[in-house]
Amino acid sequence: MPPTVRRPSRKSIYDPIHGAISLEGAALELIGQPSFQRLWGIRQTGLAHLVFPGANHTRLEHSLGVAWVAGRMAEALEVSEADRRTVVVGGLLHDLGHGPFSHSLDGPMEEVLGHGHERLSRFRIEGVEGAGVPAPEPPTAIPGILERHGISPARVAALVDPAGGGSAATPLLRSILHGPVDADRTDYLQRDAHYTGVAHGAIDAARLLETLEADRGRPVFAEKGRSALEGFLLGRTLMYNSVYYHKTVRAAEVMLAGGVERFPGYPDAARPLFGRTDGDLLVDMERAGEFPAEMALALRERRLYKRIGGFRTLPEARRRELARRLRRPADRRALEEGLAAALRARPGQILLDPSGLGPRRAGPADLEEIGVREGNRTVRPFARSPHWRSLLLRPPSLWALAVYAHPARRRVAEAKIGTLLDRLP
Repeated sequence: MPPTVRRPSRKSIYDPIHGAISLEGAALELIGQPSFQRLWGIRQTGLAHLVFPGANHTRLEHSLGVAWVAGRMAEALEVSEADRRTVVVGGLLHDLGHGPFSHSLDGPMEEVLGHGHERLSRFRIEGVEGAGVPAPEPPTAIPGILERHGISPARVAALVDPAGGGSAATPLLRSILHGPVDADRTDYLQRDAHYTGVAHGAIDAARLLETLEADRGRPVFAEKGRSALEGFLLGRTLMYNSVYYHKTVRAAEVMLAGGVERFPGYPDAARPLFGRTDGDLLVDMERAGEFPAEMALALRERRLYKRIGGFRTLPEARRRELARRLRRPADRRALEEGLAAALRARPGQILLDPSGLGPRRAGPADLEEIGVREGNRTVRPFARSPHWRSLLLRPPSLWALAVYAHPARRRVAEAKIGTLLDRLP
């Protein structure tokens, strides 16, 4: 009779950001699931590697890091052991629903599926069929593992996707994954800074974690952690402008989204694409032919569109009007094709980036939630500061609206795009 092979109860994974990350119980079993292993094939920073060659780190690495930071935060906040295990698993699984190239396809995903990656992560955790996006394992696999280890899939799902409903977490527990200074941001700022070589995200995470505590059911920081908090807020802002919305990164991302949006049979035929990996998506685009294939090949060979104009700043009323007009992807594509026709370019050779028309995902509530202990009282030092408010609410792109053109159309487009944009109703 062959000897019984005992599975290890704990493993340590070496991580360049956090050192040794220990996994046990449900977390250890979950990392072997195909949905989690798929994250090897999704770059954490989308197409940023075309500008920052070292940025080839993946969503899997980030997910391990978030689980580790979430566990440290749970210990600092002195939550129960059951809550600690729940939030660790939430950190591990929070990105299961990401599409290829991470946030690069957020717009098409919302248009096609009617929801973002957080909702798709919830579907995987709860074992719900994901709106036409096939999962690589049976729907019951992930919730079954959680239940076997005494963890409620509904509680984990509500932590990962709080907008989807459920009352699974206290504000204290929820803040670990969805707070102004949370495990997600604490990991990705350090990780992205490390791999891109951009120092802005090199935050003092150790100081943040050692000064974190709970006060009346809310997370706060000891006064000696204030400088680390300021560095965190500043680093988050600068990483957006320097990396995530770098003009050349945005060129690659609008090309990718433009190719997916012009996929044959879009939008319905595009549903399975959001369950693919980066490489698989490019193969699918190449097989589709025509414009999607052209974009896939251009991205593989780094032949990127060029920014040829747009609006750096706009009066507030004009900015709101353009934001309203371009909110619907179909309306944006119609404007793109209209501009292409006016410039005698082929459809898809002129693409728009309206990301600067709206504020950051951060809002005033982020600043109001950050508490600092001063003696026996908690203060909100960032809540009413006009300087911090303007910094965090600054749009992620320094251009309100940017226009990108195929390199072959650059010269003609640059000469005429200003006049065409001024004539927009």
